[in-house]
Amino acid sequence: MNTTPPPTSTPSRPRARTTRALAAAAKRWPTVLGVAAGADTLLAEVTDDATNRLAEALLILPMLYVIVAALHFRRATWPVFFVCIALFIALRLQDLVAPSVVLLAIALAAAIWGTSHGHHRERDFRLQLVGMAGFGALAVAGLVVDPDLGRYLVAAGWLGHAVWDWVHLAKDRVVSRSYAEWCGAVDVMIAVGLVAGPLL
Repeated sequence: MNTTPPPTSTPSRPRARTTRALAAAAKRWPTVLGVAAGADTLLAEVTDDATNRLAEALLILPMLYVIVAALHFRRATWPVFFVCIALFIALRLQDLVAPSVVLLAIALAAAIWGTSHGHHRERDFRLQLVGMAGFGALAVAGLVVDPDLGRYLVAAGWLGHAVWDWVHLAKDRVVSRSYAEWCGAVDVMIAVGLVAGPLL
């Protein structure tokens, strides 16, 4: 009597590798989406207008952290982000007031609101105010100095914020983990694009 079990089909090695790669990508979806979202900066021409736009957009990142810290509600991270992006797009479509002025005003309002509710006693909130001041200074400097120097200042701001994201991701603080991971990937891509773009 033949007791040899029937042969079973096993996936080929390429298929197994593809499956593992897809599983890894699914696990790291914020990083994958972040790299994809920032990839256009590597391909686009780095003009003075593009640098100014990225300097203004840089203000959104620390402002979001301040708002979420003031709200004490990490689940609000993505909704706040989408509102900020919609606001930024709307501000870029008008010529009455500079987007940077409105974004800085909102950040100041969030800081005042959070402080009036006693959040200034909390280390996380105070840290976000420091971050807003530092990244805001780099963004504003990038808007007012010589464009060539401004490009490097703005790139430094985006790269610095990538580190900021990763620290918050590692400590699991303030914003949602998926946002911190996604934002860190976008930040690196934009920083590299600003510096390497003219060299490509």
